[in-house]
Amino acid sequence: MKKYVFSLIMSILAVSSMAQAPKFETDNALYKFPDTREGELLSHTFTITNTGDAPLIISEYKVACPCTKAELPTKPIMPGQSYKMKVTFDTKGKTYLQDRAVLLQTNTKKKEEKVRFKVFVIPEGE
Repeated sequence: MKKYVFSLIMSILAVSSMAQAPKFETDNALYKFPDTREGELLSHTFTITNTGDAPLIISEYKVACPCTKAELPTKPIMPGQSYKMKVTFDTKGKTYLQDRAVLLQTNTKKKEEKVRFKVFVIPEGE
């Protein structure tokens, strides 16, 4: 009987926890920097809010090159809370239109969320 009750409780907990999920929201998933001269270091802060009902975990990020960096949260973002994620972009060696994505590995249903920025970089000497 104890095994049956324990199994029933575990099943109920598993089903109820499956219904809960974090939800990733951002204030602006695409940020446009003003035209910038090559060699400048740019930064922007994206506000990420967990509008779900379970903690949001951002475990890592992927970018196209090491010129883009993101500061990830060190602990889960609790439901209803926000995190200000700073993204930096080094324009040295990058010219003309730059359209960059930061792919965030998360525990949301999609498993991957994205923020982007665009900037027109004026080459040195122009």
